[in-house]
Amino acid sequence: MTDAPAPARAGWAVAALSLGTLLNPLNSSMIAVALVPLQRDFQVSVTTVTWVVTSFYLASAAGQPLMGRFADRFGPRRLFLFGMLVVALACAATPFVSSFAAVCAGRVALAVGTATAFPSAIAMLRAVAASSAVGTPRLLGRIQIANTSGAAIGPVLGGALVTFLGWQAIFWVNIPLAALAFVGVSVFAPREADPRSQTMTSVAGSLGAGVAGPLRAPSELHRAPLRRIVAESDVPGILLFVTTLTALLIFLLDLRPQPLWWLLPVVPIAAALFVWRELRTRHPFLDLRLLAANRRLLMVYLCFAVFNVVYYSAFFGLPQYLQEHGGYSAGITGLLMFPLAAVTIAVTPLAARAIEGVGLRPTLLAGASALVVGAVLLGFAAATTAPWVMLALTAGLGIPYCVVSIAMNQSLYSAARPEDAGVAAGIFQTSRYVGAIVATTVLGLLFSTGTTSGSWLAVVSIASGLAVVHLCLLVFVRPRGRIRGATEAAPS
Repeated sequence: MTDAPAPARAGWAVAALSLGTLLNPLNSSMIAVALVPLQRDFQVSVTTVTWVVTSFYLASAAGQPLMGRFADRFGPRRLFLFGMLVVALACAATPFVSSFAAVCAGRVALAVGTATAFPSAIAMLRAVAASSAVGTPRLLGRIQIANTSGAAIGPVLGGALVTFLGWQAIFWVNIPLAALAFVGVSVFAPREADPRSQTMTSVAGSLGAGVAGPLRAPSELHRAPLRRIVAESDVPGILLFVTTLTALLIFLLDLRPQPLWWLLPVVPIAAALFVWRELRTRHPFLDLRLLAANRRLLMVYLCFAVFNVVYYSAFFGLPQYLQEHGGYSAGITGLLMFPLAAVTIAVTPLAARAIEGVGLRPTLLAGASALVVGAVLLGFAAATTAPWVMLALTAGLGIPYCVVSIAMNQSLYSAARPEDAGVAAGIFQTSRYVGAIVATTVLGLLFSTGTTSGSWLAVVSIASGLAVVHLCLLVFVRPRGRIRGATEAAPS
């Protein structure tokens, strides 16, 4: 076996890397149709069951910044294989646990395992591309398309699995997928990345979730001790970030029957310490100085976070509503969500061409306007949950999802300075996680008194209002001219 794969081997290597990176978005979306079965099996409240989603996003946000640095220290191929083993072990054990807390722990382990895939794949791409006729941007585009497709098909696949095999199957399905990714990378990917590509690993770490700091020479990165790698990953900042969000979420989700008032002062204290830490360290988890210096970039993050609150309110809320209020099974609910996947896959290339043809800003505003319309139309579900209505609503939701996602990615690259691209992309991912966490928290609060047409109208009202806010905020996001190379900024 040679270090550099032949062109055919390079194609298989990218396929295996794409399969590994698919697991994180797939598992973030499959759970949408399993919330009701989990709630019933473990006899937990609606607010409590949201932790199975929130814990995954918190672990993803906290785990990804470490992975790029660990790839520097241990090698991206080795880290990828280790991550697939963690996924397989976590998914083999979690279906047999007897408590809901253990399920959440399994989701945390799953998030950490899947978080290794994307930074490792980015770090290996240049070495893989070196022996093939396909450029690195196109290979990266394939990985990003896999991520987008994984998130979109999650409810459909999850619905089928939950219906025929139970919620445990959404863990079991990861075992063969992780095994295929493991074998594919083990056989077809280079045993050791080209040393010239090692600088990509620092970018990969930043893409994961905002690791800052200058890129170093490959030899310096390879010799860096583990203690230094961990120090540069800003573990204290990550812990303070997670503490702030967790304390706030626990307080909000436990408002009934008796608020935990002692948690209330923990939030501002932890937040203040987080800001103090991020402004003082050389390698911040979230580079607040970058945000303060680039107002346009800050507006991109704010818009993207608001967009994700709207999207995930519908993405997680609609399956719960259809099962609890509409009486649909998890399998039928997954099928009713299928148009979201189909439209996303079909429209994404068209959105990329629209950006190249008519420009970024018109495309972005069109997508934001479609988001407002899609959010408002979700209100029809309060009057009827007829299948044809649900199919139309989920299809309508797919259009703004793919258009705004790809356009906001392009806005990021337009607003960020080239030297800040890595850390800027990392904070962009963090804003996605924060938006999803806020959405699940809102759903937990609104559905805590019952999943009724009234509570669904409350969800729709908040989502519609935020969609309007998102559209208004975009007035302040002004990308510079038309953007070329839409493939490089495909949604992840």
